[in-house]
Amino acid sequence: MLALDVILAGRRALLVVAVDAEANALRRGFGLAEASHAAWSCVELTDRLDLVVTGVGKSNAAGATARTLAPIRHAAVLNVGIAGALPREGAEPLALASLVAATQSTLADEGMLAPTGFQSLAQMGFAPMPASGADGMSVAAHAPLLEALGPLVNATDPVATVSTCSANDALARDVALRTGALAEAMEGAAVGTVALALHVPFLEIRAISNTTGDRDRQTWNIRAALDALARLAATL
Repeated sequence: MLALDVILAGRRALLVVAVDAEANALRRGFGLAEASHAAWSCVELTDRLDLVVTGVGKSNAAGATARTLAPIRHAAVLNVGIAGALPREGAEPLALASLVAATQSTLADEGMLAPTGFQSLAQMGFAPMPASGADGMSVAAHAPLLEALGPLVNATDPVATVSTCSANDALARDVALRTGALAEAMEGAAVGTVALALHVPFLEIRAISNTTGDRDRQTWNIRAALDALARLAATL
């Protein structure tokens, strides 16, 4: 897209995914053959896009991003992958295979669970991202990136980053209410933390693969979500 070209200004974007299935969905979208990717290793996909597969979870995501993100080379970081749709008050969750661009990526379960409820690290006085200008727990999307790629998705709202997935209704409602997020995944805010520290523009985009809440009532379609990622890649 022309707008993305303007943001990159002759440099490259780093695409950060958790697993090979997400990486290969992007490769299909770019018309490339599927491949097995070594974790934490940066590979060139196109003349302006690099890719790193991190492994699942915050620590893998932060470590791999810190190892591969080079501000002199990369003008943007895009964390791309699948996610679970959180419940919405008075509305249905996002449909499976929907794409959501995160207006902010929020650390949803870093803190303390007390008898009176959950307190975030920021509420405890230990904000992990005080430079974010948000709530100390979130990385805001880079506005020009969100403007450029927002038209390609179905929704633009916060996305929660969790270590414990919401497989019961109470936890899913709690995460949604505390963060205002439409979806939850396991890497976004960790990738964003590194991007924030290195002053590289950041955006998280997720395809909905499943609903959250009680496990026996969840619905899943990972293939449709990966196909949505492939279609997204084709536009990049």
